[in-house]
Amino acid sequence: MALAFNSIPGWDRDDHAAAWAAFCVTADLFGFAPAQTDDPRAAFEALFEPVDIAGENGAHFTGYYEPELAGARVKSKQFSHPLYANPGGIEPDQPWFSRAEIGAGSLLTGLELVWVESAIEAFLAQVQGSVRIRLEDGQTLRLGYDGKNGQPYRSIGAQLVAQGVAPVAQMTPDRIREWCAAHPDQVQDLLNHNPSFVFFRPLDLPEDMGPPGAMGRPVTPGRTLAVDPEVIPLGSPVWIDCPGFGARLMVAQDVGSAIKGAGRGDIFLGSGHDAGRRAGAINTKGRMVVLQRRT
Repeated sequence: MALAFNSIPGWDRDDHAAAWAAFCVTADLFGFAPAQTDDPRAAFEALFEPVDIAGENGAHFTGYYEPELAGARVKSKQFSHPLYANPGGIEPDQPWFSRAEIGAGSLLTGLELVWVESAIEAFLAQVQGSVRIRLEDGQTLRLGYDGKNGQPYRSIGAQLVAQGVAPVAQMTPDRIREWCAAHPDQVQDLLNHNPSFVFFRPLDLPEDMGPPGAMGRPVTPGRTLAVDPEVIPLGSPVWIDCPGFGARLMVAQDVGSAIKGAGRGDIFLGSGHDAGRRAGAINTKGRMVVLQRRT
Protein backbone atom coordinates (compact mmCIF):
# COMPACT_ATOMS: atom_id res chain seq x y z
CA MET A 1 0.00 0.00 0.00
CA ALA A 2 1.44 3.35 -1.08
CA LEU A 3 1.73 6.03 1.61
CA ALA A 4 2.41 9.73 1.91
CA PHE A 5 5.66 10.62 3.69
CA ASN A 6 3.80 12.93 6.08
CA SER A 7 1.66 9.98 7.21
CA ILE A 8 4.71 8.10 8.57
CA PRO A 9 5.12 8.83 12.30
CA GLY A 10 8.62 10.11 13.02
CA TRP A 11 9.64 10.69 9.41
CA ASP A 12 10.12 14.42 9.93
CA ARG A 13 12.32 13.84 13.02
CA ASP A 14 14.87 11.41 11.57
CA ASP A 15 18.48 12.24 10.80
CA HIS A 16 18.07 12.10 7.03
CA ALA A 17 21.69 13.14 6.47
CA ALA A 18 22.89 10.00 8.29
CA ALA A 19 20.49 7.89 6.26
CA TRP A 20 21.64 9.54 3.02
CA ALA A 21 25.30 8.84 3.89
CA ALA A 22 24.50 5.15 4.42
CA PHE A 23 22.44 5.05 1.21
CA CYS A 24 25.30 6.54 -0.82
CA VAL A 25 27.66 3.71 0.23
CA THR A 26 25.80 1.38 -2.16
CA ALA A 27 23.80 3.85 -4.29
CA ASP A 28 25.75 3.11 -7.47
CA LEU A 29 24.95 -0.61 -7.12
CA PHE A 30 21.29 0.36 -6.82
CA GLY A 31 21.35 2.43 -9.99
CA PHE A 32 21.96 5.89 -8.52
CA ALA A 33 25.07 8.03 -8.69
CA PRO A 34 26.13 8.92 -5.12
CA ALA A 35 25.68 12.66 -4.73
CA GLN A 36 25.98 15.43 -2.18
CA THR A 37 22.74 17.14 -1.23
CA ASP A 38 21.90 20.05 1.03
CA ASP A 39 18.46 18.58 1.74
CA PRO A 40 18.60 14.75 2.07
CA ARG A 41 15.00 14.53 3.26
CA ALA A 42 13.79 16.28 0.12
CA ALA A 43 16.05 14.04 -1.98
CA PHE A 44 14.52 10.89 -0.55
CA GLU A 45 11.01 12.25 -1.03
CA ALA A 46 11.72 13.23 -4.63
CA LEU A 47 13.32 9.93 -5.60
CA PHE A 48 11.13 7.44 -3.75
CA GLU A 49 7.59 6.51 -2.83
CA PRO A 50 6.91 4.80 0.53
CA VAL A 51 5.09 1.46 0.37
CA ASP A 52 3.92 -0.44 3.45
CA ILE A 53 4.74 -4.09 2.69
CA ALA A 54 3.89 -5.70 6.03
CA GLY A 55 1.04 -3.68 7.55
CA GLU A 56 0.84 -2.33 11.09
CA ASN A 57 3.02 -4.44 13.42
CA GLY A 58 3.49 -6.96 10.62
CA ALA A 59 7.27 -6.73 10.53
CA HIS A 60 9.61 -8.85 12.66
CA PHE A 61 12.93 -7.34 13.73
CA THR A 62 16.05 -8.83 15.23
CA GLY A 63 19.56 -7.42 15.60
CA TYR A 64 23.03 -8.52 14.56
CA TYR A 65 26.56 -7.28 15.16
CA GLU A 66 30.27 -7.91 14.61
CA PRO A 67 31.60 -9.89 17.61
CA GLU A 68 34.95 -9.03 19.13
CA LEU A 69 36.81 -12.02 20.60
CA ALA A 70 40.20 -12.88 21.99
CA GLY A 71 42.06 -15.38 19.84
CA ALA A 72 45.33 -16.81 18.59
CA ARG A 73 46.78 -17.97 15.30
CA VAL A 74 48.10 -21.15 16.96
CA LYS A 75 46.01 -23.70 18.87
CA SER A 76 46.56 -23.88 22.62
CA LYS A 77 44.74 -25.07 25.72
CA GLN A 78 43.11 -21.63 26.02
CA PHE A 79 42.38 -21.16 22.32
CA SER A 80 41.15 -24.47 20.94
CA HIS A 81 38.07 -23.72 18.81
CA PRO A 82 38.78 -22.76 15.18
CA LEU A 83 37.19 -20.55 12.57
CA TYR A 84 37.79 -21.93 9.09
CA ALA A 85 38.50 -20.79 5.55
CA ASN A 86 36.32 -22.02 2.70
CA PRO A 87 37.60 -25.41 1.47
CA GLY A 88 36.48 -24.65 -2.10
CA GLY A 89 34.64 -26.96 -4.43
CA ILE A 90 31.23 -26.43 -2.80
CA GLU A 91 28.66 -26.07 -5.57
CA PRO A 92 26.04 -23.33 -5.23
CA ASP A 93 22.68 -24.68 -4.03
CA GLN A 94 24.27 -28.10 -3.52
CA PRO A 95 24.36 -29.16 0.16
CA TRP A 96 27.82 -30.07 1.43
CA PHE A 97 28.58 -31.88 4.69
CA SER A 98 26.58 -30.80 7.76
CA ARG A 99 28.05 -29.22 10.90
CA ALA A 100 27.99 -32.60 12.68
CA GLU A 101 29.67 -34.33 9.73
CA ILE A 102 32.33 -31.63 9.49
CA GLY A 103 33.20 -32.03 13.17
CA ALA A 104 33.13 -35.82 13.16
CA GLY A 105 35.22 -36.16 10.03
CA SER A 106 37.82 -33.42 10.63
CA LEU A 107 37.03 -32.31 7.08
CA LEU A 108 38.54 -28.83 7.49
CA THR A 109 41.88 -29.72 9.06
CA GLY A 110 44.54 -27.31 7.78
CA LEU A 111 42.04 -24.56 6.97
CA GLU A 112 42.03 -22.99 10.43
CA LEU A 113 42.31 -19.18 10.23
CA VAL A 114 42.32 -18.50 13.97
CA TRP A 115 41.48 -20.15 17.27
CA VAL A 116 39.07 -18.75 19.89
CA GLU A 117 38.25 -19.71 23.46
CA SER A 118 34.88 -21.47 23.21
CA ALA A 119 32.73 -23.46 20.84
CA ILE A 120 29.70 -21.26 21.42
CA GLU A 121 31.63 -18.06 20.56
CA ALA A 122 32.94 -19.66 17.37
CA PHE A 123 29.37 -20.68 16.54
CA LEU A 124 27.93 -17.21 17.24
CA ALA A 125 30.63 -15.64 15.06
CA GLN A 126 29.37 -17.86 12.23
CA VAL A 127 25.80 -16.74 12.87
CA GLN A 128 26.85 -13.07 12.69
CA GLY A 129 28.99 -13.64 9.60
CA SER A 130 31.91 -11.45 10.68
CA VAL A 131 34.23 -11.12 13.66
CA ARG A 132 37.12 -9.07 15.07
CA ILE A 133 39.82 -11.15 16.75
CA ARG A 134 42.10 -9.45 19.28
CA LEU A 135 45.33 -11.41 19.02
CA GLU A 136 47.78 -11.95 21.85
CA ASP A 137 50.34 -9.61 20.25
CA GLY A 138 47.85 -6.73 20.28
CA GLN A 139 46.98 -6.91 16.59
CA THR A 140 43.44 -7.24 15.29
CA LEU A 141 42.42 -9.85 12.74
CA ARG A 142 39.14 -9.18 10.97
CA LEU A 143 37.28 -12.01 9.30
CA GLY A 144 34.29 -11.81 6.99
CA TYR A 145 31.79 -14.19 5.46
CA ASP A 146 33.14 -16.40 2.69
CA GLY A 147 30.32 -18.82 1.94
CA LYS A 148 28.61 -21.69 3.70
CA ASN A 149 27.93 -25.39 3.34
CA GLY A 150 24.49 -25.13 1.73
CA GLN A 151 22.67 -26.69 4.67
CA PRO A 152 19.51 -25.12 6.18
CA TYR A 153 19.80 -22.76 9.15
CA ARG A 154 18.15 -23.92 12.38
CA SER A 155 18.05 -21.77 15.51
CA ILE A 156 19.71 -23.21 18.61
CA GLY A 157 17.80 -20.65 20.66
CA ALA A 158 14.52 -22.07 19.36
CA GLN A 159 15.80 -25.55 20.24
CA LEU A 160 16.45 -24.49 23.84
CA VAL A 161 13.00 -22.90 24.01
CA ALA A 162 11.51 -26.20 22.82
CA GLN A 163 13.44 -27.96 25.59
CA GLY A 164 11.88 -25.65 28.18
CA VAL A 165 15.11 -23.87 29.10
CA ALA A 166 13.49 -20.42 28.86
CA PRO A 167 10.57 -18.73 27.09
CA VAL A 168 11.12 -17.03 23.74
CA ALA A 169 11.25 -13.54 25.29
CA GLN A 170 14.19 -14.56 27.50
CA MET A 171 16.16 -16.58 24.94
CA THR A 172 19.00 -14.16 24.20
CA PRO A 173 22.60 -14.95 23.19
CA ASP A 174 23.65 -14.35 26.80
CA ARG A 175 21.07 -16.90 27.98
CA ILE A 176 22.47 -19.38 25.46
CA ARG A 177 25.98 -18.71 26.77
CA GLU A 178 24.80 -19.32 30.32
CA TRP A 179 23.25 -22.65 29.34
CA CYS A 180 26.43 -23.71 27.53
CA ALA A 181 28.58 -22.84 30.54
CA ALA A 182 26.31 -24.97 32.76
CA HIS A 183 26.14 -27.93 30.33
CA PRO A 184 29.59 -28.21 28.69
CA ASP A 185 29.08 -31.87 27.77
CA GLN A 186 25.92 -31.00 25.78
CA VAL A 187 27.20 -27.98 23.86
CA GLN A 188 28.28 -29.77 20.70
CA ASP A 189 24.97 -31.63 20.41
CA LEU A 190 23.16 -28.29 20.69
CA LEU A 191 25.36 -26.69 18.02
CA ASN A 192 24.87 -29.68 15.73
CA HIS A 193 21.14 -28.92 15.77
CA ASN A 194 22.06 -26.25 13.22
CA PRO A 195 23.57 -28.07 10.21
CA SER A 196 24.53 -24.78 8.53
CA PHE A 197 28.25 -23.92 8.68
CA VAL A 198 29.88 -20.61 7.69
CA PHE A 199 33.39 -20.07 6.32
CA PHE A 200 35.51 -16.93 6.67
CA ARG A 201 38.18 -14.93 4.87
CA PRO A 202 40.61 -12.32 6.24
CA LEU A 203 39.58 -8.71 5.67
CA ASP A 204 41.90 -5.74 5.21
CA LEU A 205 39.77 -2.96 6.69
CA PRO A 206 40.35 0.17 8.74
CA GLU A 207 39.51 -0.19 12.43
CA ASP A 208 36.59 2.23 12.20
CA MET A 209 34.96 0.62 9.17
CA GLY A 210 32.11 -1.88 9.40
CA PRO A 211 32.37 -5.35 7.85
CA PRO A 212 31.18 -5.84 4.27
CA GLY A 213 27.55 -6.74 3.75
CA ALA A 214 25.96 -8.75 0.96
CA MET A 215 26.58 -5.89 -1.50
CA GLY A 216 30.33 -6.06 -0.86
CA ARG A 217 30.44 -2.63 0.82
CA PRO A 218 30.83 -1.75 4.53
CA VAL A 219 27.67 -1.85 6.61
CA THR A 220 26.75 1.11 8.82
CA PRO A 221 25.81 0.68 12.51
CA GLY A 222 22.22 1.70 13.12
CA ARG A 223 21.53 2.29 9.42
CA THR A 224 22.11 -1.05 7.64
CA LEU A 225 19.27 -3.57 7.53
CA ALA A 226 19.54 -7.22 6.47
CA VAL A 227 16.49 -8.28 4.44
CA ASP A 228 15.20 -11.00 2.15
CA PRO A 229 16.41 -9.84 -1.29
CA GLU A 230 13.59 -11.82 -2.91
CA VAL A 231 11.21 -9.31 -1.32
CA ILE A 232 13.24 -6.10 -0.97
CA PRO A 233 15.92 -5.17 -3.55
CA LEU A 234 19.32 -4.68 -1.97
CA GLY A 235 20.20 -1.01 -1.81
CA SER A 236 16.63 0.08 -1.07
CA PRO A 237 15.93 2.63 1.67
CA VAL A 238 13.61 1.08 4.26
CA TRP A 239 11.77 2.91 7.03
CA ILE A 240 11.40 0.88 10.20
CA ASP A 241 9.57 1.43 13.48
CA CYS A 242 11.03 -1.07 15.93
CA PRO A 243 10.08 -0.93 19.64
CA GLY A 244 13.23 -0.83 21.74
CA PHE A 245 15.29 0.53 18.86
CA GLY A 246 13.30 3.38 17.39
CA ALA A 247 11.89 4.70 14.13
CA ARG A 248 14.36 5.64 11.42
CA LEU A 249 15.37 5.21 7.80
CA MET A 250 17.64 2.22 7.13
CA VAL A 251 19.22 0.83 3.95
CA ALA A 252 18.81 -2.78 2.82
CA GLN A 253 22.48 -3.73 2.39
CA ASP A 254 22.76 -7.23 3.82
CA VAL A 255 21.10 -10.64 4.00
CA GLY A 256 20.94 -13.49 6.51
CA SER A 257 20.11 -17.18 6.56
CA ALA A 258 17.19 -16.63 8.95
CA ILE A 259 15.99 -13.40 7.30
CA LYS A 260 13.23 -14.60 5.00
CA GLY A 261 9.90 -13.15 3.91
CA ALA A 262 8.12 -9.80 3.74
CA GLY A 263 8.64 -7.66 6.80
CA ARG A 264 11.65 -9.58 8.12
CA GLY A 265 14.55 -7.32 9.06
CA ASP A 266 17.85 -7.67 10.94
CA ILE A 267 19.35 -4.44 12.27
CA PHE A 268 23.14 -4.01 12.29
CA LEU A 269 24.17 -2.55 15.67
CA GLY A 270 27.97 -2.28 15.30
CA SER A 271 30.94 -4.12 16.81
CA GLY A 272 31.87 -5.47 20.22
CA HIS A 273 30.18 -6.62 23.40
CA ASP A 274 27.83 -3.66 23.88
CA ALA A 275 26.60 -3.92 20.29
CA GLY A 276 26.07 -7.64 20.87
CA ARG A 277 24.06 -6.99 24.02
CA ARG A 278 21.83 -4.49 22.21
CA ALA A 279 21.45 -6.78 19.19
CA GLY A 280 20.50 -9.73 21.37
CA ALA A 281 17.75 -7.70 23.04
CA ILE A 282 15.91 -7.04 19.75
CA ASN A 283 13.30 -9.63 18.83
CA THR A 284 10.05 -7.81 18.31
CA LYS A 285 7.22 -6.87 16.00
CA GLY A 286 7.05 -3.47 14.35
CA ARG A 287 6.45 -1.66 11.08
CA MET A 288 8.40 -1.68 7.82
CA VAL A 289 7.93 0.69 4.90
CA VAL A 290 10.02 0.24 1.75
CA LEU A 291 10.94 3.27 -0.31
CA GLN A 292 10.42 2.29 -3.93
CA ARG A 293 11.75 4.29 -6.88
CA ARG A 294 9.34 6.72 -8.41
CA THR A 295 8.58 5.96 -12.04
